[in-house]
Order: sequence, then C-alpha cells, then structure tokens
Amino acid sequence: MTDTPTPRRTAPPRVVVTRHLLPSVETRLTELFDTRLNESDEPMSREALSEAMRTADVLVPTVTDRIDAELIDAAGPQLGLIASFGAGVDHIDLAAARARKIVVTNTPGVFTDDTADLTMALIIGVPRRLREGTSLIRGGEWSGWAPSALLGRKLSGKVLGIVGMGRIGQAVAFRARAFGLDIRYHNRRRLPQAVEAMFGATWVESLDDLLGDADIVSLHCPSNRDTKGMIGAARIAAMKPGAIIVNTARADLVDYDAMIDALESGHLGGAGLDVFPEEPRVDERLVALPNVIAQPHIGSATIEGREQAGERVIANIRFWADGHRPPDQVLEGLV
Repeated sequence: MTDTPTPRRTAPPRVVVTRHLLPSVETRLTELFDTRLNESDEPMSREALSEAMRTADVLVPTVTDRIDAELIDAAGPQLGLIASFGAGVDHIDLAAARARKIVVTNTPGVFTDDTADLTMALIIGVPRRLREGTSLIRGGEWSGWAPSALLGRKLSGKVLGIVGMGRIGQAVAFRARAFGLDIRYHNRRRLPQAVEAMFGATWVESLDDLLGDADIVSLHCPSNRDTKGMIGAARIAAMKPGAIIVNTARADLVDYDAMIDALESGHLGGAGLDVFPEEPRVDERLVALPNVIAQPHIGSATIEGREQAGERVIANIRFWADGHRPPDQVLEGLV
C-alpha cells in the first residue's frame, strides 16, 4: 500500500489520554491540542474507551488498554491516530486498525535501558536472595553475620539464556557481560557475528537446548501467536534443577501455574517477575514464596523514560496533524 498523506488540519485535533501522565507531558498536550485528560488515573472502562474512540481524533492509550477489533470497528470516522504510550503494541488489534486506515504509533526504544536495568536487578537479586535478606531486616529477625547464613549463588560463570535478542535483550547482554555471565541467546534470526562478539553472546538455534543449558533464563519477547505459552510445563520440567526464570516482558509467555508448581517443588531455584497474568492481582502462591522477587510492572518506571515517551507521543501527534508520516508509525503504508 502506498503512503497517502492526509491533509494538514486547520484546527487542533481532539486528543483523549486514557491514563494520568507526567505533569510536564500533560501540560504540553493541553497547550498543543484539544486534550481530554484522565484526572483520576483509574483505568478507563470498556464503555469509556468506546466513547472516547467515538469522539476523539487521536487516542493515547497505554499497554493496559485493550484496543480490540470491536472497539476499533465502533470508533468514529474521525479517529485517525492511536498514539500508544509505550513500546509494545500487542494490546492493539493492528489488523483492525489497518482495515479502518487508522494510524498506530508507539514509543520504541525509550524504555530499553530502564527495563534492562530492572532485569539485571532481578538477575542479581534472585540468586543472592535479596528478598529474604530484606525480610529478615524488616522483620527484626536478623541475628547477625554467620558463615553459613543466607547463602546464595554467584553470577560469574553461570549461563544466562536470553530469549529474544532485540533492543532490550541486547541491553541486558551488555550489562550481564560485566558480571562474568556466559551469555547465550535464542532469537528468530541469528545476529551478525560482529554483534555477537560485542556482547560475547552465543546463538542457540533451539529454544529447548537453550532452556536446558541455562542457569538463568531472561525473557524479552513480544506477545504473539508464536510466543504465548512458550515456557510451558514441559519446558520448565526440562530446565536445570535450580534454574531461575526472569520475566520483564509479557506474562503470557509463561505458564505461571506450571512455574509456581516448579518453584514450590524446588525444581526451579527462583523467579524474578515484573509482569503477571491478571494484573494488578498477583497469585498469593507467588507472594508466599521466599525465592521470588515480584515487582509491580515497573520496568519502564523512571521519570526520564516516562517524560521521553510522552515527548515521542506528542511528536507523533504533531507529525500526523500536520499531514506527515509520524516517526514511530507501526503500520506501514498508512499516514
């Protein structure tokens, strides 16, 4: 499909923002556009989303807003842009947007370092039992240093298996190399040898082989038909005894029930998790496990990252409103 520029708008577009953003971002949005903000920061109901899409020229959703085909089909004819706040777009039905000629943009690369930093914190924190140590201090139960107390596992020499070697996976590999980890990765396509050499990473063609070799598995895949449930009961059972799963990507990559069973049985040595199947609910079994570090979906939660993402959203809206192709357009061929 050939790009067809839209005419430059003569009036500011009506923009509906589904969640509370940083004040600097909201201020700029209201200065530039006819903006409707979500002052309460409560997630919009499906009915509220539908109403917003019937009246807005631009919708600014986040990853917690499920923009499916039914909502898109019911959108008003004036809706021309979905300017998503965040890198992922699996919460948006891209095929339905394409059919309606609605442009979809995101904010790629903004949260790469932030998410990689948190991932590295979990990679360090789980084997070194930081959650248990913190609980001892907070509970007033620490009896002092002892040579055999709270023994964890060192990182140097361990195999880190990275599943998905895109921006974030590579950023994790860059950090992990400094800790002496043996970095191996599985990806749809092998990276160029020069890139592998830069990270000291070895490509493993088979995901099963990678999972069988890794002491720590870190997931960095999008959610799609090929990846949903990819870490299921059989693959978890085939992992090394004492292996650790770190997931800062998408919850549905992993069968959480199977993972919990393996954690409770002792087959898995621990888990570091920033995403959960039914957020904000977290399975009580996970909360009870001392070898699980669970975080409330904060991979991208830095002031700098959220400000930059807001700036990218604003830039995408301005380009679109001026009749140009937005710099972060997801669907090729639509402007």
